[in-house]
Amino acid sequence: MRYEPVIGLEVHAQLKTRTKIFCGCSTAFGAPPNTHVCPVCLGMPGVLPVLNRSVVEYAMKMALATGCQVEGTSRFARKNYFYPDLPKGYQISQYELPIARNGCVDISLEDGTTRRIGITRIHMEEDAGKLIHDPARPVSYVDYNRTGVPLIEIVSEPDLRSPAEAGAYLRQLRAVLRYLDISDGNMEEGSFRCDANVSVRPQGQEPFGTRTELKNLNSFKFVEKALAWEIDRQIEVLEQGGEIVQETRLWDTDKGRTISMRGKEEAHDYRYFPDPDLVPLVIDSTWIDQVQKDLPELPDQRRARFIADFGLPEYDAGVLTASREFADYFEQCLGLVNRPKLVSNWMMGELTGLLNARGINITESPISASRFSGLIELLDTGVISGKIAKTVFDEMADSEDEAKTIVEKKGLVQVSDHGEIEAIVDRVVADHPDEAEKYRQGRKKLMGFFVGQVMKESRGKANPQVVNEVLKKRLG
Repeated sequence: MRYEPVIGLEVHAQLKTRTKIFCGCSTAFGAPPNTHVCPVCLGMPGVLPVLNRSVVEYAMKMALATGCQVEGTSRFARKNYFYPDLPKGYQISQYELPIARNGCVDISLEDGTTRRIGITRIHMEEDAGKLIHDPARPVSYVDYNRTGVPLIEIVSEPDLRSPAEAGAYLRQLRAVLRYLDISDGNMEEGSFRCDANVSVRPQGQEPFGTRTELKNLNSFKFVEKALAWEIDRQIEVLEQGGEIVQETRLWDTDKGRTISMRGKEEAHDYRYFPDPDLVPLVIDSTWIDQVQKDLPELPDQRRARFIADFGLPEYDAGVLTASREFADYFEQCLGLVNRPKLVSNWMMGELTGLLNARGINITESPISASRFSGLIELLDTGVISGKIAKTVFDEMADSEDEAKTIVEKKGLVQVSDHGEIEAIVDRVVADHPDEAEKYRQGRKKLMGFFVGQVMKESRGKANPQVVNEVLKKRLG
């Protein structure tokens, strides 16, 4: 029997506010343990939380960017559970009345198709602390710096049907968050986290199967691997006549498998009730309209503009706009050299290769947009060939010199003079009479051999277009 996966994701995104959601403590990452804390975020008796207005506005931005309805009235609730990283014994979240509902995100898949994934709700909440386990001793430490850091939780509908779709959905969500500049989406620092609910059902069956929740998913790769493994596990259990147990499971990165953690909690297990220290949040239409008006151009809109205005293929536009910073770099280049496709090719090729090799992102690129544009202009105007351009690019990555300076210093200007190239071609043809005769007898593939010899003779400086033109004449 064939089975169909059913996947829903709960994404927690840390917001880029300077201070926490209910107090004035800093949200900066990397401070010494328990230094960004106060009586409010530590839950001392008698303290009162005060809602951070920026958190509300950031949540509204994400809601509007994903087509959600922003609720005029929402309220905070206490989610009660005991854990050492939760100093109050409860987490302030939203439950029955979240700030936003009923949105969607469109995702693009590798086969060129698109799918619309529903968003059930977006709500605000505070983060818990962080437990640090000592590998040498049976001791754990707790750092409360993260306690009270503002989060939004984005809960999808169970619309995802494969690990690849889940990965595409997460990448799109993170792109929107970054375009809005409300979260850095850094999974390594824990500012973009995901829990996955997954079940399987026989093909054609409408009711969902029993689901498990997967935690400890700290990269897109691990999300997809964990889902794939858990789907296979559930299918194997069912095919052997067993039943799926509703539970929370952890992804073990070392073993490449999910392991049982505990029974899955239901909402009633947390004993949600309205937080008596926080009044209902009322958002008027004027504020919503202003936030909507101030939204930036989003990834899908920018991709469509790159296709329409610059004539880029859909693939190029998708790669360039996946990151706001990458798209900004591209547009900075076009402001200096108006060759969209050439800039795109080099950004997706050489520049991306350099960034990946050094493990950095575009904002840390050793080659600025203005220097990169200078290289593209030399290539576009025929001053240097593509082969020379790659040499110059490598030099630029290790120095602060402009492309023009490197070309002049090393004498790398492309040779386009017909007379000079004809002389080189004549020498090459004279040195290889057998190959020349075979070419004239129909072995046309030997043209590549002759072009290579001419480029070698000219130390890569000869203009390939002129070389081909002269060779065809000389070889008849």
